[in-house]
Amino acid sequence: MKLQVKVCGMKDDQNISELIKLPIDYIGFIFYDQSPRSVLKIPTVQIPGSIKKVGVFVNDTVNNIRKKLDEGLHVIQLHGAETPEFCKEIQDLGVPVIKAFGIHEEFNWATLENYVSHVDYFLFDTRSKQHGGTGQTFNWEVLKGYKLHIPYFLSGGLSKQNIKAASLIGDKRLIGLDLNSKFELKPGLKNINELQNALNLL
Repeated sequence: MKLQVKVCGMKDDQNISELIKLPIDYIGFIFYDQSPRSVLKIPTVQIPGSIKKVGVFVNDTVNNIRKKLDEGLHVIQLHGAETPEFCKEIQDLGVPVIKAFGIHEEFNWATLENYVSHVDYFLFDTRSKQHGGTGQTFNWEVLKGYKLHIPYFLSGGLSKQNIKAASLIGDKRLIGLDLNSKFELKPGLKNINELQNALNLL
């Protein structure tokens, strides 16, 4: 099965207009004011129905997330210390939930077990204090410790140099790649040619 592609951290209208011409499946908007890629609202660019709009939140409130859903988001990604109960509250709003975790050599995979009934996807990123966007990869060998059935996105330092290797991991639960900082001219502004070249490798 062909991997889905999510491009995250978009801000600029013109940049978005160019991005949506590429064969991507998700476009991510970060609603976290500590991120250099944060936005206050979904940009007004008309995005094709084939591309799902993902809102990324870090330790936010249900009310704030509900308001952004009303603006037209399709998927919610929770990238902080959200509990399983919080994830269920968001799921109960009628929207798919992606729960992100920062992965490292000593990651306790048992942590994920309580989330199984309350999320639709996991996202495995490189552990960092700034909740993603580091441009750093983690050791993908660690993924062998993941024993649950929930499908996941792979994130963290994906680039033109390693995207092919990521696509060959060979885990049927790996359904998508999350592309961000390694394809940027500056935070929030993507190099469309580099993205196109990378997607051609998949």
